[in-house]
Amino acid sequence: MALILIDVINAMDFPGGRKLAKHALPAAKRIVALKRRARAAGVPTVYANDNYGRWRSDVRTTLQNACGEDMPGRDVALLLAPDEEDYFVLKPKHSAFYGTTLELLLSYFGCDRVVLVGFAGDSCVRFTAQDAFLRDLEVTIASDCIASEEVRSDREAIAYMRSQLDAVIRPSARIDFRALKRARP
Repeated sequence: MALILIDVINAMDFPGGRKLAKHALPAAKRIVALKRRARAAGVPTVYANDNYGRWRSDVRTTLQNACGEDMPGRDVALLLAPDEEDYFVLKPKHSAFYGTTLELLLSYFGCDRVVLVGFAGDSCVRFTAQDAFLRDLEVTIASDCIASEEVRSDREAIAYMRSQLDAVIRPSARIDFRALKRARP
């Protein structure tokens, strides 16, 4: 099992980025608490982050860019900065699986399930959930830990992930990592 944070280190310096940042900040505060509970249960946290076309970038460069003074995503990035024990995967496209080492990393962990959080719920989280489903992973979405530019878009993405991907959808406060580790998919 792993907790995957999708595109949470994000400058949000694109059209619609300020709207996304507004919705992302409350979700980020809940992600911090969820990440703390995952760590306490011995569940690894993996950051899967867009490389924004910067093929030479790494976690520090990505974080530094997102935390620039005038970046709409600054507060979110500062709140969710990775810790030394976290894993970080740079992704070139929407899905955290496409063109990345995520599948190998999850195999190394012996994962049969993932908990997904992040931005944007209607694209990157949804694409990642779909690719996890195609890899026969059990998918849980922390419904209050995703954000998109429009709240309606999150609702539609959640409905799709529930109905088409058999994702378990629940608020972050109801995700019990210890129980999920004990349960067999």
